[in-house]
Amino acid sequence: MEAITLKQLRYFDALAKTRHFSRAADLCAISQPALSMQIKDLEARLPLPLLETASKPLQLTPYGDAFAKHAGMILQHVQELGDLANASHLAPQGLLRLGVIPTIAPYLFPRLIQSMTEAFPKLELKLRETITLNLITDILEGRLDAAILALPVSEPRLSEVPLFEEEFVLVRPLSESGKPVPHPESLHEMRLLLLEEGHCFRDQALTVCNISSSQTRDLMDASSLSTLVQMVGSGLGVTLIPNMAVPLESRSVKVEMLRFTASPPKRTVGMIWRRNTPLEAHLKKIADVVAAPDKFLA
Repeated sequence: MEAITLKQLRYFDALAKTRHFSRAADLCAISQPALSMQIKDLEARLPLPLLETASKPLQLTPYGDAFAKHAGMILQHVQELGDLANASHLAPQGLLRLGVIPTIAPYLFPRLIQSMTEAFPKLELKLRETITLNLITDILEGRLDAAILALPVSEPRLSEVPLFEEEFVLVRPLSESGKPVPHPESLHEMRLLLLEEGHCFRDQALTVCNISSSQTRDLMDASSLSTLVQMVGSGLGVTLIPNMAVPLESRSVKVEMLRFTASPPKRTVGMIWRRNTPLEAHLKKIADVVAAPDKFLA
């Protein structure tokens, strides 16, 4: 039997996870025909087929399922060997695959990338923006090294490091200027605009406003904080945004942004990574930069 390559294992691992040739090709940053050819070549080197040829959507054979599990473990070990090599250096260097949730990414990235470059000139950042659940899965399955998100995530296989606390800010139409600042728990009496399901900031806003998930059926939602602020500017309701979003989101929309006076609601922003990763010492140094990026700018 001809030797199986790591490239083929990576391609098959992506296909096994996505169960879709086009999405797997996108994940591997190659064309679909190239991925199909590699999978076909891989199957030719094995005693049994990996894929159910007549099955739609794509399904793995029992042999393919077993092969996928072993391929995933091999790729994880290869990644850990690379991490071990990088960890031998005094300062973080090499590739760092870092995930960030959408309610942090656009507001932290500009300063973060600059400060990381200043602090660790040999570090290569590969960034991914997605919701918390996807970030946790990607870290556990070895596709990301760490992530910046809202804590806690309560996953025993991950280490959590708090970075800073951040207040929530109320955004309301200019037509309501001059009115008293409402208490967070009274926002359920207003037309509250939320991020769509899957965003942890939605869940945090519901908790702050003492609203249960069953009460959100008639609430309007959006896929980004920018869209929520635009909706407020159009008079559709009120919303909450994190404090770091205020400078960017207040530039183009005429709205009123207010801080709560008594016991302002907050979130804890932190970093997570796999427990016992060889990169832990370096990730702690990176966490220091994320916690106070301005300190590292020249």
